[in-house]
Amino acid sequence: KKTRMNSFSCCSLLCCFPLALIQEDLAALIAEFQSLDAKKTTVVETACPPPSPRLNASLSAHPDKDELILFGGEFFNGKKTYLYNDLFFYNLKKNTWVKSDIPNPPPRRCAHQAVVVPQAGGQLWLFGGEFASPDGEQFYHYKDLWVLHLSTNTWEQIKVPGAPSGRSGHRMVLSKRQLLVFGGFHESARDFIYYNDVHAFSLDSFTWSRLSPSGTGPSPRSACQMTSTPDGSGVIIYGGYSKVKAKKDVEKGTIHSDMFLLKRDGKEEQEKWLWSRVSPSGSKPPARSGFSLAVGPTGRALLFGGVCDEEEDETLEGDFYNDLYLYDINKHRWFPAQLKGCKSEKKKRRRGKKGGETGEGSGEGQEEEGAAAQGPVEVIKEIVTEDGTVMTIKEIIPGTQVEEESEEEEEGEEGASAILVEPCARSSAMATVKYGKLYLYGGMFEVGDRQFTLNDLYCLDLHKMDQWEVLVEMDPKTQEWLDDWSDSEDDEEGDEEEAKGGDDEEEESEEESDEQDEEDHPPVQPGEALEDFQSRTEQYWVGQARANMGPEAKDTKVQKVGIAMAKVFYEDQQ
Repeated sequence: KKTRMNSFSCCSLLCCFPLALIQEDLAALIAEFQSLDAKKTTVVETACPPPSPRLNASLSAHPDKDELILFGGEFFNGKKTYLYNDLFFYNLKKNTWVKSDIPNPPPRRCAHQAVVVPQAGGQLWLFGGEFASPDGEQFYHYKDLWVLHLSTNTWEQIKVPGAPSGRSGHRMVLSKRQLLVFGGFHESARDFIYYNDVHAFSLDSFTWSRLSPSGTGPSPRSACQMTSTPDGSGVIIYGGYSKVKAKKDVEKGTIHSDMFLLKRDGKEEQEKWLWSRVSPSGSKPPARSGFSLAVGPTGRALLFGGVCDEEEDETLEGDFYNDLYLYDINKHRWFPAQLKGCKSEKKKRRRGKKGGETGEGSGEGQEEEGAAAQGPVEVIKEIVTEDGTVMTIKEIIPGTQVEEESEEEEEGEEGASAILVEPCARSSAMATVKYGKLYLYGGMFEVGDRQFTLNDLYCLDLHKMDQWEVLVEMDPKTQEWLDDWSDSEDDEEGDEEEAKGGDDEEEESEEESDEQDEEDHPPVQPGEALEDFQSRTEQYWVGQARANMGPEAKDTKVQKVGIAMAKVFYEDQQ
C-alpha cells in the first residue's frame, strides 16, 4: 500500500464503491462539519500553543502586520486522517500564536492554495483543495473561491461562474491584478486526472477566465513551483509531479524537472499569453517532489526540501531533503544556498594553520580541501520518540560545509553544535517570506512505514544567510502512530526474545519496558568506547532495526538505523 501521494494529498487507495455514493457520503460529512461551524456567530480570538502537527496547509505573510497566517491542512496518525479549517495568526515579534474562530469559514481542506493581497485593508484569497474521509480512502475536490477580509475578520465565499474544475495540488499566484491558477489533479474512486490548464480571476471585475496561451507549455502536473516574475509580466513554472497507470493498473509516478515561462503580451483588452521553455543555468536541484516554495527578495524563488521517491510495484520509499535552493528569475540561474555561519572566524583559523604549520601540516590542509571539493557528503542524525522508535534523518551537506564542519569539530563542541541548527529533512512543509526572512513550518517525513508529521517553526534571514533560527522546536514525544502492523511486529519481537531466553512482556508499561531493555539488550562493558560497543553488538542492533522496519526496507537503511539504535542505547547507559 502506498501511503503518500505526491500532490501532496491525503488520498491512499482507490475504492470500488459507486462514485455518486462516495460523493454523497463526503458531501454529507462536509455539510455536517459546516453545520457545526455555522453555530459560530462571533469572532473569538484565543491565545494558544503552536498549532498541531500538519502538512499541506497554507502559510501566508500578513500584508500589513507583523504576522503569519496559517490555515487548514491535514494529519494522518496511521489509522485516521484529520482535515482542518482552523485559522492561526503567528506574531513575529512576540513569538506567540492566536487561534481565530471566525463565523462561516471554508470547509475543512488540505492541498489548497492561498494568496495574500494588500487591497481593502488586506485580503487572503483561497481556492480549491481536497477533503478526505477519516479512513483516507474517499475524497472530494473543491472548486470554491473564498476571501478572508483581514480588516474586518470576515470570511466571504465568492460565487461566480467560470471557475476551474475541482482540484488539489494546484498552484495560485498574484500577477498584477489577477489570481492565476495552474495545474493540479482530481482523483475519484475510478480514475484520476492531472491538469495543465491556466485560469485567471480578476480582482477588479471578480470574473473567471480560462487562458489559451500559444506555444508548448508544461505537461499536466501538480505540486509544481509557480512564481510571478518581478515585473509582473508572467509566471515561472518548475517541476511538479504526475502519475499514469502502467501495466496491471499499477500507478507509476513521474517527477518533473523542466521549467517554463508563461508571459503576457499586449494591453489588458488585447492581452495574449505565450508559453516558452526555459533552460536555466547554475546548479539545478536534484529531482524531487513535495518541496516547499516561497518568493524571496530581489526576484529570487526559494525551494526547500522535498522527497525523491523510489516506486516498485506497490511499495513506495523515498529520500527526504532539507536543502535550500534559490532561483534568480531575472538571470534564469539556480544556485544552492550556502549558510555562512561564523565564516570569518573559520577563515582566520585556516590562515593561521597555513602560516604556522610545517609542510606536513600544509599537506593535511590540502587533503581537507580536496575532500571538500569531491562533492556533497551524506550525514545521518537520529531522534528517539517516546515509544522508542528511532527517526533517522539523512542530510546532504555540500563539500564546503563539510570542511567547515570538520574544523569546528577540531575547535570544540560549541562550534560543531551550531551547524546542527537546521530543519530536519521533510516534504509538504509550509513556507513564506516576511521582511526578508524565510519561515518554514511543519511538513512530514517517513521512517520505514511510519509517518512523522511536524509542527516546528524555523526562520532564516535571507540577507545574512548565516544560520537557521528555531522558533518552535519539534517534540518527538508528541508523535502519534497507530498503524495496525505495529501489533504484529510486537508479537514477532516477542518470539525472538523468547528464543533468546528473554522476557516476553515488553509492552506492559514505559517504565517496565525501559527496565526490560536494560536486561535484554547487550550491556555496555566498563570503559567500553562507543565505536567498540557498536562493532561488538552490530548484528544484534541490525536485527532489531530489521524487525522494526520490516522485510521490505533496504539493507543500507536498516544498517544505518541499527547503528543509530546502538548509539542511543550506549549514550542512555552512560
